[in-house]
Amino acid sequence: MNKPNIVIVLADDMGWGDLGCYGSAIPTPHIDALAARGVRAVDCHSASAVCTPSRYALMTGRYAWRGPLKNFVLMGHGPALIEPERPTLASLLRTAGYTTGAFGKWHLGLGWRQRDGSVRDAFAPGARLHDDVVTDFGRDIDYTAPFTGGPLELGFDRFYGIAGSLDMPPYAFLDQDRTVGVPDIEKPHYLTEQRPGLAVPGFDEAAVDTTFTTKAVEWIRSVPADRPFLAYVTPSAPHRPCVPPDVVRGASGLGDRADAVCLVDWIVGQLVDAIDERGQREDTLFIVTSDNGAVMIFDDDGDSAVHRPNGDWRGQKGDLWDGGHREPFVACWPGRLPEGGVLDAPICLTDVLPTVAAAAEVTLPNGAAPDGVDLLEALRGDATAAPPADRPLVHHSLGGRFAIRRGPWKAIFAAGSGGGFSEPSISALFSSGSGKAHANPPWDRDHPVGQLYDLADDPGETVDLWQERPEVVADLYAALRDICGDESSGLPFDVLIGPARP
Repeated sequence: MNKPNIVIVLADDMGWGDLGCYGSAIPTPHIDALAARGVRAVDCHSASAVCTPSRYALMTGRYAWRGPLKNFVLMGHGPALIEPERPTLASLLRTAGYTTGAFGKWHLGLGWRQRDGSVRDAFAPGARLHDDVVTDFGRDIDYTAPFTGGPLELGFDRFYGIAGSLDMPPYAFLDQDRTVGVPDIEKPHYLTEQRPGLAVPGFDEAAVDTTFTTKAVEWIRSVPADRPFLAYVTPSAPHRPCVPPDVVRGASGLGDRADAVCLVDWIVGQLVDAIDERGQREDTLFIVTSDNGAVMIFDDDGDSAVHRPNGDWRGQKGDLWDGGHREPFVACWPGRLPEGGVLDAPICLTDVLPTVAAAAEVTLPNGAAPDGVDLLEALRGDATAAPPADRPLVHHSLGGRFAIRRGPWKAIFAAGSGGGFSEPSISALFSSGSGKAHANPPWDRDHPVGQLYDLADDPGETVDLWQERPEVVADLYAALRDICGDESSGLPFDVLIGPARP
């Protein structure tokens, strides 16, 4: 076999500080072993601080705000977000002879067939992307019909997963292009912040990730030995509800959420074992990362005095501060990547597609992965191939606000967390009771407030230099304007930052 197998594990809400190899007290021996035999990135960022846009960016190499989703996330009934003609991680590898499988949380929308025969179109003028989580129960969906626009139409041969997060209906497994059983009963009980909706009788949250893992391992074993494969494995853990199964319950000694991190590590161990059974460890590029930072707003999230899931970075999931989007990233390819390597260049999950394509010797078509760069040689230890320290990275919040990082400087074009989960926005987020993006003032001439941080001297984003360095703000705003073009929301690009305003 000339081309490597590719295994990507994308955890849900696992923070930069959750893994042992990043200094956590949570035991994660399997991921730590991959880091010891491979490379750990310390300045990796998701393309968004929440899951749907982050997953879109990994799958396409393109910032999600370039498409119709300008803020928040899809719910489980949301429309398919990736155009069938857009090159994806899976479609590119399949054209190169790979067998491709996706196992776990999808959360990129599906073409559910309504009872009137229609299918919601994310690209139609005025399309509704944000379901109201109080009134939209999915009762108008014909669950006996196959859905469209999902993994099978985007390059995957095999799919077994769930539609959205573990707290979103429909509460049902998805097998290829339809539900396993029919969600026709009201969810019988609700865990913390779990949304109301329809379920398949007997659906058990605690068995979801172990079922994904079993399906993924069975599939890996079934792939012919001479055929390279892509396994895209996306556990629901440690996103809430944290319902660790018996195999990891109590393993951390730090509560259910930390046990859910142990579950991610257990999944990695199962996948590594399956690859070892095939004798293909040296023929497999293994990547472990997360879609956004950890959320720490509920009592059962754990004691941040004992464990800091986002490390020392300010903020949490949803935020423009680094805690919202700085991610763990471990890559292991024995014999091809150096052991115990550390990559400190600024990278983004948009880089996964071009990097994997390079490993598989796949030439990207014109227009593919417009926001990603190939990291393969940098991961191999070639410092001259690493993204430059002044590479601009665009950050995007739950509320659809923008920040840009370039070199030591980071400008946030919003107040506070930028409409994330941190105060003062959290009360607005949950008081509405809906999945619509919560109110947050736009950034414009009437709302020019922003933040500027020198991350070289102040990595914790504690000293705001917005008023003191307007020329830096203006330069970063111009860079953001050039990157976004007319595809953003929340930023009027005819505004020029001048001297500090009152």
